[in-house]
Amino acid sequence: AETHDLYVLDEGLRPVPEGTEGELYLAGVQLARGYLRRPDLTSDRFVADPFGEPGSRMYRTGDLVKVNTDGQIEYIGRTDFQVKLRGLRIELGEIESALLDHPAVRQSVVIVHSHPTLGDHLVAYLVTDGRAADRSELADAVRRRLPDYMVPSLFVELDEFPLGSSGKLDRKALPEPDFGSLQREY
Repeated sequence: AETHDLYVLDEGLRPVPEGTEGELYLAGVQLARGYLRRPDLTSDRFVADPFGEPGSRMYRTGDLVKVNTDGQIEYIGRTDFQVKLRGLRIELGEIESALLDHPAVRQSVVIVHSHPTLGDHLVAYLVTDGRAADRSELADAVRRRLPDYMVPSLFVELDEFPLGSSGKLDRKALPEPDFGSLQREY
């Protein structure tokens, strides 16, 4: 029987057509069983292999790729910081990069926050060089490079980003945004 070692799949774990973006999955005998003493990570990354023998697993790499016309896999980016908002796929890193074009912005991170009545919104967290950054100027910095649907609804300025013990950004420690200004718009 023929065995496959890698797949490019959509969100429903179906193979994507040539030239279409999908997530890279690895499978086969060389695959680990999971992360040692980390059932949370294991269940997120090691999923049932619908193409393999019963009980076999595949590894969700988090890499966004596509297969070109020569059958080669082209790396596009990571899916970790890619979200779907109102049916549109958004690469959060592109928004963060556009915000860094603003002269006052030193650091930026964008995440999706959910509000019980207003729904999901893009929220940009910023560390500036000390100057206050005007919301319309920040929105324009994004709009110059990206479509309107990628412009954050809210901008939150911080003195510094919260860091975890590893020295990396702790996204869960970012403060809740104030949706008050958005509620007035609705």
